Amino acid sequence: MKILNNKDYKEAVHKVYSLMNKGDKNITDAEAAKIEVMAKAIEDYEDNVLKIMPLPVTVASIVQDKIAEMDITQTQLALMFGIGKSKLSQILSGKRQPDIPFLKAVHEKLGIDGNFILEKA
Repeated sequence: MKILNNKDYKEAVHKVYSLMNKGDKNITDAEAAKIEVMAKAIEDYEDNVLKIMPLPVTVASIVQDKIAEMDITQTQLALMFGIGKSKLSQILSGKRQPDIPFLKAVHEKLGIDGNFILEKA
């Protein structure tokens, strides 16, 4: 399968979502195979035509997402972590490497998976 235009792309995405919404237990082997083929075509179209590339995921970006999700300020997060506001700001901006106490707070206070933290730190 090859997606040639935006109309085909939108239809393929819609079809994949429709099939996936049936749930794993309700999808036939033929439908699972169809999802796999369409997903590959969608990915190729996004990479080569739409130029959609995944964003790099870092500990800092996850923490910033959590700040927005929790609707708190960096100052409030710094207090929650027991660190200075300037240290937090430097870590989130990439000017300073996160240290062990910061990473531990990310895991314990924000519930971020320890394996993710180890991979990305």
